[in-house]
Amino acid sequence: MTVADETGAPYTALDPALLRELGGIDTCTIANAIEVTGVRLRNEGYADSTVACLLPELPPAVGYAFTLRVRTNDPPIDGGDFVDRVDWWDQLLTVPPPRILVVEDVHAEPGTGSFLGEVHASVYRALGCAGIVTNGAVRDLGGLERLGFPAFAGHVAVSHAYAHIIEFGVPVTVGGLEVAPGELMHGDRHGVLAIPIAVAAALPGIVARNRVRERAIIDYCRSPERTVAGLKALLQQGRP
Repeated sequence: MTVADETGAPYTALDPALLRELGGIDTCTIANAIEVTGVRLRNEGYADSTVACLLPELPPAVGYAFTLRVRTNDPPIDGGDFVDRVDWWDQLLTVPPPRILVVEDVHAEPGTGSFLGEVHASVYRALGCAGIVTNGAVRDLGGLERLGFPAFAGHVAVSHAYAHIIEFGVPVTVGGLEVAPGELMHGDRHGVLAIPIAVAAALPGIVARNRVRERAIIDYCRSPERTVAGLKALLQQGRP
């Protein structure tokens, strides 16, 4: 299935059942499976540790990126704030659901103010959003947790300060990860990564095979019959 963006370019929408399956897998395991495909270098495709999971008890978040660039430290030129700007919603809705807001705070020291709290998370949830990833700040963590709205952020701020949108639907960089609109995102307590659409359908099968090998190693390590030679041999099985 494809959904067109405002320029007519198509976004790929995967089978919802596949997204639910990916949502039941932790991000580290997804990263391992992507490595098997060889689709990218192992040090690419994920946000660095400056973007942390703020609600680690929530299940993994999976969705298609909608990107925004914001400022929070300076007043907007027109004197309004981000609450007044809804012109980006139409373009947001061109991205298939579930949607993940990926928000770059462009200030040299991001996080002066929060782009999102409980109220706006509720608004964005009503618009089909399933979480936020930002190098900036969020707030109202208790409200976000009650809402079940995952937040991956570089900061927490008590005020939204002068948060306002300056661009949307453009490539952004968050935690060193470059994200374009429509990219498939996956995040949990370990962090956030982008899943290449081309290999997404293959990942559950790879995960299943990896888990068999990992379970064998773990079980052997716990076995009273284990030996160093046996462990060495087991670790070499299945390696190129």
